[in-house]
Amino acid sequence: MGKVYLVGAGPGKKELLTLKAYELIQKADVILRDELIGEVEDILKNVRAEIINVGKRSGKHSMKQEEINKLLVEMAKKYDIVVRLKGGDPFIFGRGGEEAEYLVDNGIEFEVVPGVTSAIAVPECACIPLTHREFDPAVVFITGRETKRRLNWEALAKLNATIVVLMGVENLREICENLIKFGKDPNTPVAIIEKGFSAEERILEGDLLNIAEKAKKEKIEPPAIIVIGEVVNLRQKLIRFFSPD
Repeated sequence: MGKVYLVGAGPGKKELLTLKAYELIQKADVILRDELIGEVEDILKNVRAEIINVGKRSGKHSMKQEEINKLLVEMAKKYDIVVRLKGGDPFIFGRGGEEAEYLVDNGIEFEVVPGVTSAIAVPECACIPLTHREFDPAVVFITGRETKRRLNWEALAKLNATIVVLMGVENLREICENLIKFGKDPNTPVAIIEKGFSAEERILEGDLLNIAEKAKKEKIEPPAIIVIGEVVNLRQKLIRFFSPD
């Protein structure tokens, strides 16, 4: 019986892939890869492993999650080193926890290899520090796909925290309306970073009242990270001397 490694590919830059993740990619017998792995695509071109694309994007799924879970078990029975390569970090809205549960239920040994999550890295490299002593003392990460289900919008709106939304572009208007409805200042700054760490990266700024209309006008598309909070205002100051390689 083989071992499954739930590996984070990071936010899309090769330089931000961890050394352990790189070594496992080189040693793997089979790699079950996500869709959004950015420049890590280049590394996969020169590996010995069998590559299976199991990526999921909004409205476009190569496989259902249940099928991926079963395939992980099947591959572990066939190979020694199975890498499940996931965008960002496996346990930050990546369904890594679900896959780990399924592996345990089927008696498969596994290990988690953390990755740099885009939820933090993309805003950072857009000159938006998610924490700052002069602003909100907390950070909350939410998925934009829960707008009608489990999120407590009243509690979220009243919490003095920077809010980071993943997978929220399609429900952006509803997210903003819910926060305003339950008491969040309509003038709260908002930034959207579209396709972070890529040549197509775009950054759009506004506030809760106007950002949805701006995003519609500019035709902002997934993947994108949305940051809601006063820390967004720091970007215009920091960007003047920001000099990425």
